[in-house]
Amino acid sequence: MAYIKQIYDRNWVEYSSYYIKERAIPHLDDGLKPVQRRILHTLYELDDERFHKVANVVGSTMKYHPHGDASIYSALVVLANKDLAIDKQGNFGNIYTGDMASAARYIECRLTDLAREVIFDKQITDYVDSYDGRNKEPVVLPVRIPLLLAQGAEGIAVAMATKILPHNLIELLEAQVAYMQDKPFQVFPDFPTGGMVDVSSYEDGNGKVLVRAKLEPTSDDKRILVKEIPYGTTTEALISSIEDAAR
Repeated sequence: MAYIKQIYDRNWVEYSSYYIKERAIPHLDDGLKPVQRRILHTLYELDDERFHKVANVVGSTMKYHPHGDASIYSALVVLANKDLAIDKQGNFGNIYTGDMASAARYIECRLTDLAREVIFDKQITDYVDSYDGRNKEPVVLPVRIPLLLAQGAEGIAVAMATKILPHNLIELLEAQVAYMQDKPFQVFPDFPTGGMVDVSSYEDGNGKVLVRAKLEPTSDDKRILVKEIPYGTTTEALISSIEDAAR
């Protein structure tokens, strides 16, 4: 039994380490999961400043990411909807309603000007062999902005999980300047869907934030205008919760 336990412990550590590093958890240096890094690297290789069919990008990314086209497609859509590194064209879904994106053959994407400027630099990038040894891929990308905080991240691995909320890019850049000047600063989460945020229990990222929808009255007593919704929910879910509360 001792031998079996030894084998189990070793295999568990090897598997969990692989899964954590290769799929689930973003790297602190560039704020990207492996699939996200490989997508951006592929877009950089394809980049001619024109839009490319997402189906083509997914197929090219499979040279680096051997986990199927579905995982690449879904990761690309999520990354594009962050509106930082990927410029999109077509129906990429709706973060407010939860509607799905169109099929990969119908939608297009390319790198944003911001991504070209601050994410890539071949001269200071370390490369390793891809899974089949036929290509080279970056270990991490030399990102010059706190992309991990700007985009946020969420991942679940073996005995480990991470959830980092998104932040306002301008506030992060101002915080970078303050840090270099040895000045005090504070940054709090900022959500693309808006909402009213209570950060009194945030505790420098180790606590929680409370987000509520922003409502406004209208001239019609039977109508309430929903201006902003909590991050991570959808309009349908919000309507359902209001109906439940009214019963």
